[in-house]
Amino acid sequence: MDFSNVIFVSDLDGTLLTDDKRLLECDLKALERFRAGGGIFAAATGRGYSMAKRVVELITDVPSVIFNGAAVYDFKKNEFLWKSEIDSCAYEYVDRIGKAFENIAVEVLCEKTVYVPYLNEVEQTHLDWEQVQADFRSTDKIPKNGWLKFLFSGEPELIDKVESYVKSGDFGGVNWVRSGPLFFECLPKGVDKWSGFCELIRILNAENRFTVAAGDYRNDTAMIKNANLGCAPNNANESVKEAADLVVCDNNSGSISEIIDYIERL
Repeated sequence: MDFSNVIFVSDLDGTLLTDDKRLLECDLKALERFRAGGGIFAAATGRGYSMAKRVVELITDVPSVIFNGAAVYDFKKNEFLWKSEIDSCAYEYVDRIGKAFENIAVEVLCEKTVYVPYLNEVEQTHLDWEQVQADFRSTDKIPKNGWLKFLFSGEPELIDKVESYVKSGDFGGVNWVRSGPLFFECLPKGVDKWSGFCELIRILNAENRFTVAAGDYRNDTAMIKNANLGCAPNNANESVKEAADLVVCDNNSGSISEIIDYIERL
């Protein structure tokens, strides 16, 4: 099959990866067929460098979108091809929110370092699951440059409160997005996965290709709405499924394989 006019980006967690973070054989075989037919496949993930690396290297050799759209990274060449940093005016949001909510955790993600000035059980479990060696230091000790994103983590009820607090307060100059039940993120102004996808298209000179995007949560909505074909697995957030052109099986049942089968029939 000729996929040479297609560029396909997919979210990782909840879309390409199963609930227990595995890659299904049927999806890997479908991706191999897609690439063999000339298709370009890349990840578009909220994960930073260290969390994305061990997954992305298994699925593609082209650059991918990381940090929820704040950077395009080439894991083969081990270099950033493009990135957007948070304006320093937002740095004080970390402590303002961190001190306002008991038991909230914070990650500040720079190029290849994950700083954790506030820690809780949810965050520690997250770091352990992803095998990340975090740098635990107070906010005032974190370098005052190069922040690609920061996020708040906690139980869903706590993150609901943080999200409401931010939306009702003075926290401008950035883009806020809920990336999962346990996470609420701050990105550079104007940045989301679609803007990162557009940078990837520019870098790869793929402007004439048919764009396909897949994802399961609210941070995926922009790219799903704007791609030529926006796809969601059946486990996706309801608002994401409503935004999608195509809803396929859930992430534990081969959603990527089903999307590629659909593209093949177009």
